[in-house]
Amino acid sequence: MTNILVIAAHPDDEILGCGGTIAKHSSQGDQVHALILAEGLTSRNYNATEAYVDTPEALAKLTECTKKACSIVGAASVAFTGFPDNKMDSVSLLDIIKPIEAKIREVNPEIIYTHQPGCLNIDHQLTHRATVTAARALPGAQIKTLLFFESPSSSEWQVPGGGSAFVPNWFVDIEDTLELKLKALKAYDSEMRAFPHPRSYEGISNLAKYRGASAGFKAAEAFTLGRHLA
Repeated sequence: MTNILVIAAHPDDEILGCGGTIAKHSSQGDQVHALILAEGLTSRNYNATEAYVDTPEALAKLTECTKKACSIVGAASVAFTGFPDNKMDSVSLLDIIKPIEAKIREVNPEIIYTHQPGCLNIDHQLTHRATVTAARALPGAQIKTLLFFESPSSSEWQVPGGGSAFVPNWFVDIEDTLELKLKALKAYDSEMRAFPHPRSYEGISNLAKYRGASAGFKAAEAFTLGRHLA
């Protein structure tokens, strides 16, 4: 059994980025734990003075959606840090790193999945930076593999010069778990959009097939390898 930690900026990023891979790990007996850093909602809700609207009921509902989605793909646990949505740049990087370090000590993962660095979304960028710092290769470190996933409606919307392009070099066959990924996304139905939006069911399915065709699979999730200790 291998311990896995998925570190995502917002609810639904964990499924969008590597839901099929989570399901595959779970089916093989691995223990997958998810850590969601930002609450994922309040940046969309403003009142007339552009102050953030307090939406505790909506946030509680989104938390339940996350728990349901993670359960569908077989994650053993999901935890929430509650940083402000799309405002993680208002938090010191050290304050983001510390709960990730604590979760790493708790889970003791051999593999970590998180966002690739070139996403348009600032929370994704900071999640990447904080995770790489927290998962640094100290002597005797348990973490063997660090992988970065793409985020539909963020990775592909970056412009030249705005951030590093996503050029995957690690592919996971999810032919047998793609349907579970799509089922988990239905728990986030309010977050999904109509095709041809990249965060649509058809868009996610098409991306999996495209990534699969890039590696000789019928469906795949793609990653960039940050580090692997053999």
